[in-house]
Amino acid sequence: MTHYDVVINGGGLAGAVLALGLSQLERADGSTLRIALIERSAPDQNRHPGFDARSIALAGHSCELLQQLGLWSLLRDLATPITAIQVSDQGHFGQVNMQAQDYSVPALGNVIELAPVGQLLYQQLQQHPAIELFCPAQIATWQQAADQVMVTLDNDQRLTTSLLVAADGHHSRISRQLKLPRRQFDYQQSAIIANVQTAMPHQGRAFERFTPEGPIALLPMSGERCSLVWCVSNARAKQLMACDDSAFLTRLQQEFGYRLGRITRTGTRHCYPLVLDEVTRPWHHRVVLVGNAAHLLHPIAGQGFNLGLRDVAALVEQVRQALLDPSEAEHPVDLGSHQLLSRYGQSRQADQAALVGITSALALLFSNDHPVLAAGRNLGLMTMAACSSLKHSLAWQAMGKR
Repeated sequence: MTHYDVVINGGGLAGAVLALGLSQLERADGSTLRIALIERSAPDQNRHPGFDARSIALAGHSCELLQQLGLWSLLRDLATPITAIQVSDQGHFGQVNMQAQDYSVPALGNVIELAPVGQLLYQQLQQHPAIELFCPAQIATWQQAADQVMVTLDNDQRLTTSLLVAADGHHSRISRQLKLPRRQFDYQQSAIIANVQTAMPHQGRAFERFTPEGPIALLPMSGERCSLVWCVSNARAKQLMACDDSAFLTRLQQEFGYRLGRITRTGTRHCYPLVLDEVTRPWHHRVVLVGNAAHLLHPIAGQGFNLGLRDVAALVEQVRQALLDPSEAEHPVDLGSHQLLSRYGQSRQADQAALVGITSALALLFSNDHPVLAAGRNLGLMTMAACSSLKHSLAWQAMGKR
């Protein structure tokens, strides 16, 4: 039985970034933490659920956090900058345009593709001496004790740890077994995800277009492709997934318009149900939840991973501060202590509650055709376009800066 300071269950983006971030910390005597990362599959493009064909938009603040964690230099070359954002409402005149140059920043955010990022982070995990990678492996059983958590893997290996981190996604087994209080809501929508090609170059522009059934987002990618996130009712999603590529592109063109000319090609489509699933207090005795294991949001604002990254950065910071405690030299800090996890949890509650509230409100406001609501949101977009202070506020929010 081997003891680790931290055991992380889940080697997707949140878990990998957390492991690499923690690996850079040192104790008072100069030693590094012992970290174990458990992942059931290597980041193969066809198999790994955490690094599939999707792309994510990193807010500007998220890129700064990755820089602080020592990882942005690794990921920068895989990122496509967002230099402009256009927000519009189908069938109405309201429209907001934001340009990076208006805020003296090189980009409002960046788009990264999960598959190549997964390969790169996996290589870093394999090479780091402070991280032991258990892959392929899964947790078979785990048990909390007063001073540690005991973990048994499906290959009968046994580990103990001061802190167990659940970074194993929305269907986190650890989260379900703890039976923590949750807030859930079914939006009765699904998101269709695909990479598409357009006749006109995107030039770093991102688009979010609201329709009566939900938003359509096109994010700039490498190779002049765009990452599509199309939110529709569950019934419509079934119809669209059943279409051949030509019919699918025709329907997408009708909804999105010709801002990038003709949409000429689509890659493989994936469909995901959209729900709010929030663990309102995502920590327990010697266990903490991060990323989608703690909160799954509607993609309307594209902030799901950005929130998860702030979880990771906050946890790394709490551990760093604990290791800097002068008493740590004589009495090694307990990384799973109630005090440390309480400080972490309290530091994250306001941010999580605010973003959950904003995304839920936007999803309900911009995913219906009620004439009063439609008129109100159109007026709001026109007002924001005309009022520089409101538009600037939206831009800073998009960059993750409040």
